[in-house]
Amino acid sequence: MTRARKLVGRICFVGAGPGDPGLLTKRALDALSAASQVYYDRSLPEPLLSAVREQLAEGVICRPAEGSPSDVAKQLIAHAKDGDRPVRLIGGDIYPHAAVVTEVRAVSEAKVPFDSVPGVSHAAAVAAYAGMPPADYRALVEVDDVNTLEPAVLAAAVGRGTLVLSVDSGDLGAVRDVLLSGAVDGMTPVAVTGDVTGETQHTATSTVDTFVEAALGFAGRVVLTIGTGVDERDVLGWWENRPLYGWKVLVPRTKEQAGAMSERLRAYGAIPCEVPTIAVEPPRTPAQMERAVKGLVDGRYAWIVFTSVNAVRAIRERFEEHGLDSRSFGGVKIACIGEATAEAVRGFGIEPELVPSGPQSSEGLLEEFPPHDPILDLVGRVLLPRADIATEILAAGLVDRGWEIDDVTAYRTVRAAPPPADIRDAIKSGGFDAVLFTSSSTVRNLVGIAGKPHARTVVAVIGPATAETAREFGLRVDAQPEHSTVPDLVEALAEYASELKRRLAEAPVKTRRGAKVQGPTALRFR
Repeated sequence: MTRARKLVGRICFVGAGPGDPGLLTKRALDALSAASQVYYDRSLPEPLLSAVREQLAEGVICRPAEGSPSDVAKQLIAHAKDGDRPVRLIGGDIYPHAAVVTEVRAVSEAKVPFDSVPGVSHAAAVAAYAGMPPADYRALVEVDDVNTLEPAVLAAAVGRGTLVLSVDSGDLGAVRDVLLSGAVDGMTPVAVTGDVTGETQHTATSTVDTFVEAALGFAGRVVLTIGTGVDERDVLGWWENRPLYGWKVLVPRTKEQAGAMSERLRAYGAIPCEVPTIAVEPPRTPAQMERAVKGLVDGRYAWIVFTSVNAVRAIRERFEEHGLDSRSFGGVKIACIGEATAEAVRGFGIEPELVPSGPQSSEGLLEEFPPHDPILDLVGRVLLPRADIATEILAAGLVDRGWEIDDVTAYRTVRAAPPPADIRDAIKSGGFDAVLFTSSSTVRNLVGIAGKPHARTVVAVIGPATAETAREFGLRVDAQPEHSTVPDLVEALAEYASELKRRLAEAPVKTRRGAKVQGPTALRFR
């Protein structure tokens, strides 16, 4: 009887792109999902690594690649010979890196099967993200060792069109010396881009003579774009020109709700910081909700009014506990405040009869809610499942319209634990450019657990009631959408930022020391 031969695993070299997690390819994601171990470049930014870890199966180790290329290759080969599927994750693309080529060659010589998944290179990403498209001729060079650069070759590339170099920021002086020794004109335009495709990508435009000084403060890997194409940046650049680019925005919402808002903020270029201020909990006693559910089934109500997604969720959870579904709403009309609330109802398989066409608030709903007609309305009662701290405006308005109200506590909102000390300090000292409030309780709770936002922090609120609460706490309300929805709130902040940048670009603003600044820099001196 022969022993079964142990199968050799397969190594996968994956180009992770320059930093934006959205640039990970489908092949890269598939490889990560099947990985047994991941060895990554230390240069990969944390947002990208976080996205990578989300793709890994439970228990998969993700660690930096340590040692020489031959040492890394030996670790990969050992895992493969144990039948594993290790992934070697490389920043940018794979083959511009001489060290990675050495690793691949060692794996090939060991007769271990491997795959190569290309990624978006730093140089290619800069062309798209910073708005510098290639000219008729473009040379891309990934510089691992500046001593290998040949002045005549670089000068020839600049003379024919555009030269793009990906290089360590500490080697910029040496690169300049090579360019000048090759007789490249010192006035040739140069753009230096750092944190390529990252949240803090920044491009400084200069010349061959002065780009080292222009790039002071840059760290890690940077990309030099030299020659034609640099002048297109002001017109075609989009990543750094998004309205909230570089803004640190505080998102004080429940943990479950913050994600959708953060994604919208990132689309506008913001850096969101989620600080839960509210935790949603069931009511202390279930009796009210039990009676409300029974009343829905028994036809006690003509209307049910949902004021939040949490209210919809609370009713739905009760229904599921009792084995009920949307059929139990038969004959009951549904009104919603806010499109998000309406979408939650539609997820129940029901189309709401009433969503205000105007302001998404209690006042907006009352303007359109029909009065009770004792002849036509055989049932004259409205169910209002809400938070324990809801205002009385809606209930009082419905009573004024002749309806009887069952105002039921569907859920409780309790104050969350205080955020870490560094977040509290940033809130009070102006470390955040903006804060978004989606309810009066988020205002009260944020001030209660972390302190009042600094006067220079832009305050955006979702609706009139939230604005009133913010002002009660001495906050200046800068932005408020016409419709009380999260997408409209983020859009209102983006429009405010665009207008602010336009004004600052047109007129210099005095700093505290009396110097004058223009453009986005002046945001810090509001």
